[in-house]
Amino acid sequence: MMSKKWNFMLMLITVFALAGCASNSSPTGGASNTPASSPAASSAPSTAKPAGGASVLDEIKSRGKLVVGVKFDTKLFGLKNPTGGEVEGFDIDIAKALAKEILGDEKKIELKEVTSKTRIPMLDNKEIDMIVATMTITEERKKQVEFSDVYFKAGQSLLVKKGSPIKSVADVKKGTKVLAVKGATSVANIKAKSPDATILEFDNYQDAFSALKAGQGDTLTTDNAILYGMMVQDKNFEVVGEPFTDEPYGIAMKKGETTLQAAVNDGLKKLESSGQYAKIYEKWIGKAPTK
Repeated sequence: MMSKKWNFMLMLITVFALAGCASNSSPTGGASNTPASSPAASSAPSTAKPAGGASVLDEIKSRGKLVVGVKFDTKLFGLKNPTGGEVEGFDIDIAKALAKEILGDEKKIELKEVTSKTRIPMLDNKEIDMIVATMTITEERKKQVEFSDVYFKAGQSLLVKKGSPIKSVADVKKGTKVLAVKGATSVANIKAKSPDATILEFDNYQDAFSALKAGQGDTLTTDNAILYGMMVQDKNFEVVGEPFTDEPYGIAMKKGETTLQAAVNDGLKKLESSGQYAKIYEKWIGKAPTK
């Protein structure tokens, strides 16, 4: 009798044990005990977004809006109109044209203010989809972002008050106070060209230009295209000397977003072939683009 009861108990234990194993191995059952590093776990489909930028481009199309980082303080390229509050300039028109190429409507765009210092952090934080903000393509920056093809060619120069003894970068020597903007390539460039000069850095171009007009410095340095915009604002100042660097501007996207990069490059090519790029260039720069 005891033998039969014992056998019956063993049978029940076996049944419950098998049921427990089946529960652990079932795809629809409770949490698996398989370690994350095990072959079974590593063979599971990944939930990570695919590399190459397709996910960001899909996000743009899904939300129906392109979010672009632009300057609000740079005459000719991106300047907020104090009267109407609209941001206007070469970079703004390029950004709107790309919104039309990607989403079919140039109004499907949101412009967010960036500075030379904040633009890459904002891109990394996904506050913006791309940067169209007088950003020079450099090897160091290529490690941080994906760049489009060159969409504007500039060169670094000097802005001075008319009558200044400074006529070129050769005149920037010890005792010369040079004004520049934080995060811009122009800071490192002027230090290399004029290592004995005193460099004063500001958060944005309007602050730097205001300081120059107030006599806090002898010259302001950045890309000639930006300095020409300051000349338009105040005829008492002029750009002097030949450009002493090459500053090719590119549109920046988050590192790895090569699908979005390809879409932007395709859009730029269409703007050029249609003649729209030349119209935008002449509207803001005042002459036809050079080849």
